[in-house]
Amino acid sequence: MKPIETVAIVGAGNMGSGIAQKTAQEQFPVQMVDREQQWVERGQSTIATLLGEAVERRIFSEAQVEEIQSRITGVVGVENVASDTDLVIEAVFEDFDVKTAVFNTLDEACGEETILASNTSSLSVNALAEATARPDRFVGLHFFYHPAKNRLVEVIPSELSSQETIARVEQYCKMLGKVVIVCKDRPGFVVNRFFVPWLNEACLLLEEGVGTTAQIDAVACEAFDIGMGPFALMNLTGPPIALHSTNYLAEQLNTPRYTGAKSLQELVDAGVMWEIDEETDCEAEAAKIISERLLGQVFAVSSQIVAEEICTMEDVDRGAKVGLRWMNGPFEIMNAMGIKEAHRMASAYATLAEFDLPPFFAIKAETGHGWEFNFVDVFQTGGVATVRLNRPEAMNALNETLVTQLGAVLDDLNADDSVSTIVLEGAGKAFVAGADVKFFVDKLRANSFPDIYEFTANGHAVLNKLENSPKTTIALTTGLALGGGLELALACDYRVGTRRSQFRFPETNIGIYPGLGGTQRTVRICGVEAARWAVLAGNFVDCKTAHALGILTHLVDPAEVTGTVDQISSDGKPANKYPGTPQDSQHPVAAFSSSFYSNENMSTLLSGSCPDGFDVEDRNVSRQLKSLSRTAPIALRLASELLDSAVATGDDLDAGLALELSNLADIFGTSDALEGLSALIEGRRPTYTNG
Repeated sequence: MKPIETVAIVGAGNMGSGIAQKTAQEQFPVQMVDREQQWVERGQSTIATLLGEAVERRIFSEAQVEEIQSRITGVVGVENVASDTDLVIEAVFEDFDVKTAVFNTLDEACGEETILASNTSSLSVNALAEATARPDRFVGLHFFYHPAKNRLVEVIPSELSSQETIARVEQYCKMLGKVVIVCKDRPGFVVNRFFVPWLNEACLLLEEGVGTTAQIDAVACEAFDIGMGPFALMNLTGPPIALHSTNYLAEQLNTPRYTGAKSLQELVDAGVMWEIDEETDCEAEAAKIISERLLGQVFAVSSQIVAEEICTMEDVDRGAKVGLRWMNGPFEIMNAMGIKEAHRMASAYATLAEFDLPPFFAIKAETGHGWEFNFVDVFQTGGVATVRLNRPEAMNALNETLVTQLGAVLDDLNADDSVSTIVLEGAGKAFVAGADVKFFVDKLRANSFPDIYEFTANGHAVLNKLENSPKTTIALTTGLALGGGLELALACDYRVGTRRSQFRFPETNIGIYPGLGGTQRTVRICGVEAARWAVLAGNFVDCKTAHALGILTHLVDPAEVTGTVDQISSDGKPANKYPGTPQDSQHPVAAFSSSFYSNENMSTLLSGSCPDGFDVEDRNVSRQLKSLSRTAPIALRLASELLDSAVATGDDLDAGLALELSNLADIFGTSDALEGLSALIEGRRPTYTNG
């Protein structure tokens, strides 16, 4: 499958310029197209302003901003889009006739292989596809505002979209670091299907006199654990958008309840925003009505989305958490309050809206059990089974559920004679961004270390299913792999990365040590000195360094990933998985590590001093000393001892892993472990006491 490499965005307004900016940030050359030079320049000015703010916040350097802007080419006239562009995304006004006119021009201007996409939040993708000359190479995309910042995108295939088109566009979105929901073409798609009526329901509550805008916002924030209520959100995005969207849903779904509330219509006609005062307190009865009405509406519509097979309940929750930045998704909220109670609220709303709830909701409510979520998906093509860790809202962090599900999937695949190769990949921008730190903090505060040990031991068992698999195992680490995620990758036979790959062991900085084989497999892969550089100091490892050290076995262009996986699958398991030395000993990091982190220097480094023969003013040396000084002392010592044990145990990996597990009680029994882990989730720098 040929990946998307060149992109054009038609429309240089806020959405179009935002998509162009994000595309350029992720190293794609992009054409930003509009009908007049002044609109192209306005889009470039908008991008320059946002990137300038990013420089002020130290997200990008001035040099990086120049590179990003150099990838954006302004184009006047849709007819002037380069004919060999891989993907053209239309992002003009939400009007069917305007959009189809753009596509008619693009059909003439673009080559046969160009994929066309419409950034739409409401229009029928099937209808738009039929208006083009290439319905098989057409999809809908729904980027969320602001597209350079919001991580969610809905991919909506038409009924005629080819599987290759869908796969290529999904891959492009993933390369933007987006969380992708592939959904059916139904009005509102996923998020707007439940979110837009939620906004309108707040307006109806206001009309009924149940509460003021401030009171309804306050109750909504508490009920949904969110930062902004419906009226504040409408003021942010614009009431006209809410009115247009809710009227569209009312018409398309034949649900009069969704027709724009009189108060909303009057507000839009007057061209003003909602007035929200500071008086948020209201009577308990009013608060109950507001809370139950808004919750019931979301629960009812979310169940419809799943019943209509628009997407899974996991994706509904994902949409709420990533796209709307809710703390929990609708189905998670139902689990927290109890399915029976959630069904009661949904039924009450369904009566108001005059529609029936899907039967499965009532059946589930009677069981007394919560919704069960699946975070591991499997796709098989020939002998290659791809296992996707699908928890992108948490950057695929390893929790009890994901680890257990992964273990069960690996058992099935290892026993399946039709499978020759297992490929692990992560949904979204990360492969796996470590373990779920909150789990450790909660267990430590509850004095429940046995739960931590059980989770870690189970993690070892799951990784051993990769280690000892009769299949060829590949970690597709084309994004971020931190801590436990890097350890998961190291258990595989091969690790394939691209320029977007980045790795780190952050554990000693947060009061613990890598506990899922990181102290053992790293040494066996790249040698103890390079492992000390990576594990003890917690250095970020870029793609080229990772390849030189052997953390990546293959570093390829994004276009070569699929071919590389096919070649590895054909070659089979490696002759020597653990060479114990860097792939490139002349690489600057490998060479520096071999001398700085030598056995002779370790006692000096662990005492916080600079070894003889090294200049403390040298940039590399000072950086290492600074990094080591910020670690938890006990974690640093234990990690160093475990790295040494990897050398001592040699070929007996099981013995080394057993030592890693046996030290868990010592490290998690320290006050520094709780302090470091707590500081991470609280967003502050830890203060270690060596206790």
